[in-house]
Amino acid sequence: MPPERAYTLLGADGVPYRSTTPGSLGGHRRGRLYGRLDCPSALRALARGHYVARRVFFPDETTAIRAGYRPCAVCLPARYARWKRSRESASIMDTLEERQQQHRSPLIPASDLAEYGDLPFPSPHTEAELTALIDLLRYPGSRIETVSVGHSRDDASGTAAEAFTTAWQAGGGTVLAVVDWPESAASWLRPATRLTRQTPDAWVIAAAPLGFAQLARRLRRNTDWAPDRTVAFTSLQDTRLLALAGADVLDGLRGASADGGTWSARRGWVTSWRPAPTGGTAARPG
Repeated sequence: MPPERAYTLLGADGVPYRSTTPGSLGGHRRGRLYGRLDCPSALRALARGHYVARRVFFPDETTAIRAGYRPCAVCLPARYARWKRSRESASIMDTLEERQQQHRSPLIPASDLAEYGDLPFPSPHTEAELTALIDLLRYPGSRIETVSVGHSRDDASGTAAEAFTTAWQAGGGTVLAVVDWPESAASWLRPATRLTRQTPDAWVIAAAPLGFAQLARRLRRNTDWAPDRTVAFTSLQDTRLLALAGADVLDGLRGASADGGTWSARRGWVTSWRPAPTGGTAARPG
C-alpha cells in the first residue's frame, strides 16, 4: 500500500503543519491574502514563475482569516468588498472613539513625567530572562495557550518581543496580536484597544517604563486588560514605574529579570526572586 500523501498547510497561528488532507484555499504570504485554488490571478502569476516561494494553503476560510489573511479581490470579490467595508468602518470608529475620549485621557502630568525622567531605557534581553518569562506562563497546571504581545518602538523592546513571539510559537502557543506604540501619544486609546481587541489568556510586555506607564492607565480605564494576567521583561522591574502609573494600576504584574529571576508588583512595591539553583524549580510569584 503506497504511503499516504502529506500536505503542508498554514494554521490559524500562522505556523505551517503537515496534513493528510489538501488545503481548500491558497494564499500569498507576503500579500497576506487568500483565495480559490483556481484564482485566475494566482494561476497567471504561477505560470510566469512567480508566487511559488510565498504560496501557502489553508484548510478553510476561518483559518485563513484567523491567521491574518484577507480575501482576494479577483476571485472573491464579494468577500473582499465586505472585508474592505469592515476595515473602513473600524478605522472610522477608532478615530471617533479616540476623539471622544480625548477629554478624559488619563495622561500623566508633565511634572510627574519630569520627576521620574531618569527611569532606565530598556537594555537588550538575555536568554535567561526570556526562559524565565516563558516559565511564568507555562508553570505546572497552566492552561495559557494564547497571548497578545505589546512593545514600545525602541530596538531592545522590539527585539525582545520578536524573540518571545518566535519562542512561544515554536513551543506550540498562539500569538493573537503584536502591537507597538511610541513613547508619546495623544490619548493612548488606539494601542490600548488593539492590544485588547482579542481575548488572550495572557499579555506579554516589552517596553520602556515612561510610555508604558501612560498606556497602562488607558488600559485599566478603558479596556478589560488585567495586570495579573500580564508578564513583562525586566525593563518594567522598577518601583518608580508603579508610582508613576498610579495606585493599583499595575498591581499583580509579574516579570522576569535579566539573570533569570522573577519579580512581582504588589501594593506599590516590586518584590524580586533570585533564579532557582541549577536543576531546581524556579519560584513563581503569585
